[in-house]
Amino acid sequence: MERRSPRFPTLSNFKERFLIYSDNNNKPSAVLAKRLALKNHIEPVFGNTRLDKIFAPEVEAYKARKLREKLSAKTVNNHLAVLRKLLNLAVEWGELSHAPRIRQLRVPLKDFQFLTCDESERFLEAADSSWRTMLTVALKTGVRLGELLALKWEDVDLRSGKVVVRRTLWQKQEGTPKGGRSREIPLSEVAKACLQRQRHLKGPYVFCKSDGSRFSHSEVKGVVRLTCQRAGLAKRLTWHHLRHSFASHLVMRGVPLKSVQELMGHASIEMTMRYAHLSPHVNRSAVDLLDLPVQDRRTYGGHGT
Repeated sequence: MERRSPRFPTLSNFKERFLIYSDNNNKPSAVLAKRLALKNHIEPVFGNTRLDKIFAPEVEAYKARKLREKLSAKTVNNHLAVLRKLLNLAVEWGELSHAPRIRQLRVPLKDFQFLTCDESERFLEAADSSWRTMLTVALKTGVRLGELLALKWEDVDLRSGKVVVRRTLWQKQEGTPKGGRSREIPLSEVAKACLQRQRHLKGPYVFCKSDGSRFSHSEVKGVVRLTCQRAGLAKRLTWHHLRHSFASHLVMRGVPLKSVQELMGHASIEMTMRYAHLSPHVNRSAVDLLDLPVQDRRTYGGHGT
């Protein structure tokens, strides 16, 4: 008797189960991104294809098609990540024996803007008094805008000088920070002094309106750009560029990249490596150790062999 082959679902058949899984396990922003990628790009191409018929050549054709449509390599990689997760979930749930290996496109690191140390001082001096504390904390902690907006006084320890990032704001919803876990960030003396002066404000939120209610993204969106104009800076920056500035200043002062990764809340060291070029003196100092006598090298952590 001839053995019947198993019935594999099409991508469209499996999609809703995948999205239910995403709803249960991902942040709302991630779920929305997956829904849009599937609806607008992946499903129109693979919707009627059985999961066991999606091979590496089909994925390569998809990549070429989307590049011809002028999508960026980063955007295409985001689509591939969704497709990979969907196929891997099908394997995990027994709907597929194995998933194809999906190779991402190479994405060159883009240059990013940031405030130099001198520009940062000018920037904060020019800031409107009502925004100076929020801008200072952003520059001195590298906290994302959504995390700033969701920051509560219960997350701030002025005695020991630290903040704990426990939540973020996205489309009026509070959830866990990017990466799914909280992180602790020490406060500089300048940031701590600013927060101490802000402590009289009512309400649970550190940065809030006069009635204690939380700011929205739209209400603070243009603050950084206007402050740059007041400071006479030609750069057109956003809140995220203040985060870049924080990381850049740390690296330029010789802080190890691993420490910068932890402070920034990056999921991988690769994300932090984009700042590595700002610390050429670290490599120079390392090479200079080669010329030291063996005994001196041991002092700097060498093994003398």
